[in-house]
Amino acid sequence: MRTQVSILSALLVAAAGALAGVAEAASPVGQVTHLSGTLIAKRADGSTKLFSTKSEVQEGDTLATEQETYARIKFADGGEVVLRPGSQLKVAAYAYDQAKPASDNIVLNMLKGGLRAVTGLVGKRNRDAVNFATTTATIGIRGTHFGALICQNDCGGVPTVTGKPPENGLHLDVADGAIVVKNAAGQQVISSGQFGFVQSATTPPVIVPPAQGIQVTMPTSISQNSSSGRGVGKAKEGECAVQ
Repeated sequence: MRTQVSILSALLVAAAGALAGVAEAASPVGQVTHLSGTLIAKRADGSTKLFSTKSEVQEGDTLATEQETYARIKFADGGEVVLRPGSQLKVAAYAYDQAKPASDNIVLNMLKGGLRAVTGLVGKRNRDAVNFATTTATIGIRGTHFGALICQNDCGGVPTVTGKPPENGLHLDVADGAIVVKNAAGQQVISSGQFGFVQSATTPPVIVPPAQGIQVTMPTSISQNSSSGRGVGKAKEGECAVQ
């Protein structure tokens, strides 16, 4: 009888540990704070969920906005990302503990479309721990607010000074701070007020003149905080807005 009780106790302890592990793995790393349109999340286990405002984002999620959809996500460290229509972003890694800076590690894979991002606590205290990865280059953070747009024959509606669609590749703009853009061909620091471009994974990142730069801006309803008036990539008069 005692043996059976011991075995049962061991099984219960093991089950509790397994459940705790699952709960820990599924802990949210962010939340959808603003949404206009349809936002779909593909979980790490292959399941798909239709997100709404206040939906919780988990590590491993791939977020996809449909046409005419803008979505704003606030992460656990206070960082924020706004996605434009037709975008895909994967939360490849997200490790943050306010009491353990050494464990910080945030990797967001930008698969398609465009976004604006504002650094949270991790980017301020451990700047090498935050990276945005794309197929053409990796974007390292230096405590910043930046925009990025991937064009793959799908940027025909983006306004430019020439009236022609932007070149295929990765377009970047920095509103505050700086980013370090690098790939196998080279590395480039892009600072506040500057624009950058990476044509492919085999060509080096370069700075482009402001008149040729593409600035990613978002609708006020998504980008602005109602209480403070501050926002993430809010369009201003005279700016080249990505619509």
